[in-house]
Amino acid sequence: MAGRFALARVLAIAIACAATALPACDPVVNIAGANFPAWLLCAIVGAILAAASRLVFAATGIELYLGPLLLIYPCLALLIGCAVYLIFFSRL
Repeated sequence: MAGRFALARVLAIAIACAATALPACDPVVNIAGANFPAWLLCAIVGAILAAASRLVFAATGIELYLGPLLLIYPCLALLIGCAVYLIFFSRL
């Protein structure tokens, strides 16, 4: 019985620590006086660069060999968005 209470206490402390630490993990970007979360900016950049890469892939003829395009371009946008987040907003 005492083991259950100790585990519940440790879990409660871990949740409290996470609840106080996680709000600091969301960087905010100020654009023209409005605050935007960094992930939103990265998602927009990823979508724009994935659309631009589609034009490049179509012009060079690579798009014919890519596979299911409905899967490729959203994954490419996600990859670019995550890379932009890691490059510009990572606190390592």
